[in-house]
Amino acid sequence: MPKIDEYELEVLSAYEKGKLKSVATKSELAKFKAAARATAVKDRRVNIRLSSGDLSDIQVKALEQGVPYQTLIASVLHKYVTGHLAERSDAADSRPRGRASKQRGTSAN
Repeated sequence: MPKIDEYELEVLSAYEKGKLKSVATKSELAKFKAAARATAVKDRRVNIRLSSGDLSDIQVKALEQGVPYQTLIASVLHKYVTGHLAERSDAADSRPRGRASKQRGTSAN
């Protein structure tokens, strides 16, 4: 689990003491609740095959973010289909990115 800094401890303390008040209007809250319900519904199951290396990398990223790896995969897919996943620029694509950037063997199917 990520470490909590001083500011986060201060916010948590204020929350626990009931000192924080919402600034959202009732219509905004209704909109947020509807959006949360729509995106949180997971009514379909999908099975995919991944390379061991990719799955290990995903699990490490999920651990760093403090979320289950399947949740991370679902989040990335959701961001992609909703257009919120930005592509890297050419300069960023050419930089080495650790183990995941190493060329892996491919075979024709």
